[in-house]
Amino acid sequence: MKKVIALLMAMAMALSLVACGGSSTAKTDTADASAPAADAADGSAAAASDWGSQLNWGEYDQMIADIRTTADTAARAELMHKAEDKLMETWAVLPIYYYNDPYMMKDYMQGMYANVFGMKYFYQVELGNGADAMNICLASEPAHLDPALNSSVDGGCLAVNSFEGLMTYDAEGKLQPAQAESYEVSEDGTTYTFTMRDGLKWSNGDELTAKDFEYSWRRAADVSNAADYAYLYEVFADCQYDADGNFTGLGEGSVEVSEDGKTITAHLNSACPYFLDLCAFPAFFPVHQGTVEATATADLPTGTWANDAGDAFVCNGAYVLSAWNHDSDMTYVKNENYRDADSVKVPTMNFMLTSDDTASYTAYQAGDLDLVDSIPNDELGKVIAEKNPELHIADNLGTYYVGFNYNSKMYQELGLDEEQAKVFRHALCLLVDRQYIIDNIGQTGQEAATTFVPSGCADGNGGEFKNKDYYSVEDYDANVEEAKSLLESIGLWDGNQLTKTVAFTYLTNDSEGNVKIAEALQQDWGQIGIEVSIEQEEWNVFLDDRKNGNFDVAREGWLMDYNDPINMLEMWTTNSGNNDCQFGR
Repeated sequence: MKKVIALLMAMAMALSLVACGGSSTAKTDTADASAPAADAADGSAAAASDWGSQLNWGEYDQMIADIRTTADTAARAELMHKAEDKLMETWAVLPIYYYNDPYMMKDYMQGMYANVFGMKYFYQVELGNGADAMNICLASEPAHLDPALNSSVDGGCLAVNSFEGLMTYDAEGKLQPAQAESYEVSEDGTTYTFTMRDGLKWSNGDELTAKDFEYSWRRAADVSNAADYAYLYEVFADCQYDADGNFTGLGEGSVEVSEDGKTITAHLNSACPYFLDLCAFPAFFPVHQGTVEATATADLPTGTWANDAGDAFVCNGAYVLSAWNHDSDMTYVKNENYRDADSVKVPTMNFMLTSDDTASYTAYQAGDLDLVDSIPNDELGKVIAEKNPELHIADNLGTYYVGFNYNSKMYQELGLDEEQAKVFRHALCLLVDRQYIIDNIGQTGQEAATTFVPSGCADGNGGEFKNKDYYSVEDYDANVEEAKSLLESIGLWDGNQLTKTVAFTYLTNDSEGNVKIAEALQQDWGQIGIEVSIEQEEWNVFLDDRKNGNFDVAREGWLMDYNDPINMLEMWTTNSGNNDCQFGR
């Protein structure tokens, strides 16, 4: 019945963008007082004050700390497997599929390239139609243009075209020196020294030196700036921590710069196989100190410099933001002070800002857009059937998943203790028909996910990380029966039906593809009587609510920032800005 109903619904685009953050007003209806409640482990569901005591997330935090400092690559891989085991044992992270990236691009737009981390690079584009501007739609209004604060893929794509780090990725996905001319690594792999290119400038003409990178790294790591990615800087030596062991920033011995600003040296606490990747990642891009501090206040130390276009927006990449009509469009123009400005052939980039996939695709068909990153689902089926050469499907490393707020009150309202809540979430995981979502909504050959760390991810020891499945996706009917048995074991199923009303709200952003996946989940869970309401939020509200734990169940997704499993695992440490599930809190 689920499939019959679903096929009558308008379908939506295959999903290519990843979000980080969101909220929900999920509610659990426990008004059916006559239904038998599950017994809590301590004899009462009133153990809310002890909620989280069985999680022991400090053990997880320590695993991540050990992974960061373990030199033995085999031992490190084993630690990462244990960390994923502990994460998956919570069943608060329910993988759906491993990402790929479908997009439409006109054949005259040559030279754009994408990497497996979801970044699209436009500054090598040449337009064969004679135009002097490329017109693009990636997503709706970006949450942040400040590279230290961004944690979304669309924001990352904007960042890699307007800022540049010490390193960058080329069209083959290989790391190359960028703002750095060269680098040296110590024999033990703990010290990286970068030599800057001569003549580097900011878009406003100011000189750019290694001192700008030192300032920017310390700023991104400083706890007062509340950057989601601050934890990435814990690979440095001499990190600072507060009395409770929380990372607060970089110490004096973390980074050093030569007096002339020609070299910058990073001192690491152990060999880091992905440090050069970090140097190509937006959270490690430089920002202009004078511009940032001119708009900083005591309440907002990050400043408002990146909230609008114009003279206040200073960058060091190929394009600079010249106009921004919020929630409508953005215009970037060639940065004449970029280190490789001569290679930038197209002087202008225009971005349409919308979450309406139909509107953006209509604009693409009309010739008003040269590239669109989202394709309505019914149109995608036609494009695939016609073998349209303008359809591109890029490889990605990442996972689309469902996130549960570990501390949601819905579990206690259902009469579940902490361990029973895990069983409840496990049952919901088994009720998801992943292949249906892939075949009817994704449509571009995504792989059903049976782990959180995606297939294809390297283990840092010469092999692939994935070596097990946490559940099977081969027999969906068998999974449904197992889910019922799990619910029966915690008193929520009597062999034929739910023993009480189970209802919650699923939070998603408002793009069509995510909403259609929400509707598929609603039907999967609804087949046994679980009542799921879908709440849609505008992108930036969604990001903030999810980050702040204002939800019960939410749409999630993560594209890797570099090819190492720790990137999928360290985001869940207690104090990580990306710990949406609120583990350890």
